[in-house]
Order: sequence, then structure tokens, then C-alpha cells
Amino acid sequence: MRWIVILAAGTPLAILAGSLAWAARGPAPEAAASPIYGVLVPDGYRSWQLVGVAQETGALDELRAVVANGTAIAAYKAGTLPFPDGTVLVKLAWKREPSKEFAPAFVSGQPTTVQVMVKDSRRYAATGGWGFGRFIDGKPADEAQHQTCFACHEANVRDHDFVFTRYGK
Repeated sequence: MRWIVILAAGTPLAILAGSLAWAARGPAPEAAASPIYGVLVPDGYRSWQLVGVAQETGALDELRAVVANGTAIAAYKAGTLPFPDGTVLVKLAWKREPSKEFAPAFVSGQPTTVQVMVKDSRRYAATGGWGFGRFIDGKPADEAQHQTCFACHEANVRDHDFVFTRYGK
């Protein structure tokens, strides 16, 4: 499935499928887990509910969509902060490219990363209760990239339980 994100008249729009719960996974190969945090890409995340979309300008020049499991969606809808344990957020990012069918719009191009945040206040107490995973072509990025995750979230969104994405209503 290819997602299309259209930026027309300054308003991002996205169409995604409904929500599925994240099923518990058995042990995964160590190489599939993110360094430092041991986070995995959750099964079925492409069917989760959309939280919001964004455009990253500058050097990255990406379109992004964040999807979430049922625990996260319930927290967003209720305005619950901090997010409860079991919350999982997945950010998908693509290079943006002009639409061939609709000149004023941009669509998702080459995928760049899948980034995962998992809330487990005991396991990740040192990082605000969050574990992080950054994956490129299904493989975790190196440890150096993962060392930057919490510092960025802590510096910018401490007052929103370290989560950038707001629920797009």
C-alpha cells in the first residue's frame, strides 16, 4: 500500500486504514531490535489509526505520518498525559515528491525511516518512560543515532510527555 499525503492550500491530508491492537511478539533476532532500547517494529502497525501528519522542511524535506496503537489513541482522545504504559507510536517518513497527477500537491516518495516509541515507565525510567527505535529498510539504525532520540524529545516536548505529535482532529 502506498500512502499519499497531499499538501494543498497549506493543509496536510492523509488517508490511512483503521486500527488494530499490537499483538505480543515472540523473541525477535537481536539484530532486529534497536540498540540501547531493544525496541522492535510492531507487527501490523500499517493498519493502526492515524494520529497526525507533518512536513519536515530543510535538509530532510520529508512527509511524515504518525500512527498509534489503541492504548495511545484512547489517551490522545481523552487528553491523558502522561501517556499510559503500553502506548506505541510509529512515525513513517518519506522523501516528498511532486504529484504527477496534481501539480500543486506533494506525495510520498522514497521511504526514509520508520521510528517507534514505546511507553514502559519501568523499563525506560531513565528516558522519561519511553524506548525508541529508528529503522531504515527494516533494520535498526546504529547506536549513535539512538543516543540522540531522548535528548531531542526532552529538550523540545518535555511538557507533552516527550511526544511531538498532537492528535489531528
